[in-house]
Amino acid sequence: MISPLPNRISRSLALTWLFCIVSFQALAQTGSGSPKSEDVPDSTRLWQIVQQQQHTIETLQKELRELKNRLDSTAKHVEAQEDNLQQMAEAVEDTVPAAAQTSLGGYGELHYNNTDSGNKVDFHRFVLFIGHDFSDQTRFYSELEVEHALSGEGKPGAMELEQAFIGHRFNDSFTAKAGLMLMPVGILNETHEPDTFFGVERNPVEKNILPTTWWEAGLAGRWKISQRLSADIMISSGLNVPTSGSKAFLIRSGRQSVAKATANDGALTARIQFLPAPGLQLSALVHQQQDITQGELGIGATLLEADAQYRNGPFGLKALVARWNLDDKVKALAPGREQQSGYYIEPSWRFGDRQNIGLFARYAMWDNNAGDDRADTSIKQLNIGANYWLHPQVVFKMDYQNQSGAADDDGFNLGVGYSF
Repeated sequence: MISPLPNRISRSLALTWLFCIVSFQALAQTGSGSPKSEDVPDSTRLWQIVQQQQHTIETLQKELRELKNRLDSTAKHVEAQEDNLQQMAEAVEDTVPAAAQTSLGGYGELHYNNTDSGNKVDFHRFVLFIGHDFSDQTRFYSELEVEHALSGEGKPGAMELEQAFIGHRFNDSFTAKAGLMLMPVGILNETHEPDTFFGVERNPVEKNILPTTWWEAGLAGRWKISQRLSADIMISSGLNVPTSGSKAFLIRSGRQSVAKATANDGALTARIQFLPAPGLQLSALVHQQQDITQGELGIGATLLEADAQYRNGPFGLKALVARWNLDDKVKALAPGREQQSGYYIEPSWRFGDRQNIGLFARYAMWDNNAGDDRADTSIKQLNIGANYWLHPQVVFKMDYQNQSGAADDDGFNLGVGYSF
């Protein structure tokens, strides 16, 4: 919008119009009635007045032209500045948001174990998360882990890629993932940062039966059926268990970690989660694979698992039961391994100003030879301990463990963990 004319120009125009009016009035009076001779304006004087007004008009016109030129120049300058700002904004949009939409996180835990099997100190896990939001709907998520501090030939640890997938939210009710991801089984497998669970070591049932941590390559979908009910389905690569030796048909030994994994036979996992009351979550799943030897022996396997998590103020409770059923062919090859099962129950209590102190007890039983009726091959373990959260994401842990049954490894454990 063009700014109003300067006050000086406005006043000049007003005076010009006033002089013109006076002049025309004088001329009109000259041509009417019979005025006295001294009232008749001199023609020379009138001509001078007209010339002065003409000069004033020309001056004003010149100033108006100059003002218009200045306004045009200013408008061009403003337009150029707008173009520059637009280019700068586009350059910033191409660089800064890309960094702002990329997130970094991770977790780690250091353990000291003093048990009958020996005394050990171990930086068990060092994990880095890297994620990137391509948009509000599409994102990338990854997890890179170093286990036991050193990896390589002859070293005790390993470098592992546990997650690398693309997730997309189609709407408020349906999301999907594709890539390398954690299996939707149990309580710990998808959420296993050290500040989220009690005890220095992960519970033995989810370690030896499910087994945590377990990831595969595949495609997964999650449906939010209602505020209380949701369902997960995943089509994935499968296990490839050893068929001989001491680890024959052990589920944990069948994880391929998507590392040039044999993919002759895949697997299907289906889970349903229900929230019947505030603080209570119930889950049940079935996992099925036609051949866990990837074409060698044709051994089918089915996992059935159910778990419950409850929290009411300071009181918490977790419970889980899981069972693998393998084809009867296994009986002749590794008697007892046709069934592998376990369960645990874990009550806890948190207190303190920030509920940053927690006490827990956990009773667990698992058996990787549950199909053997000739002897009791199960292992029972009782853990009693405490967590102290220095910060909600920094935790110190201690617990005492007592084993009985097919194994006997008693002692205590200390640990510190973090996540960010």
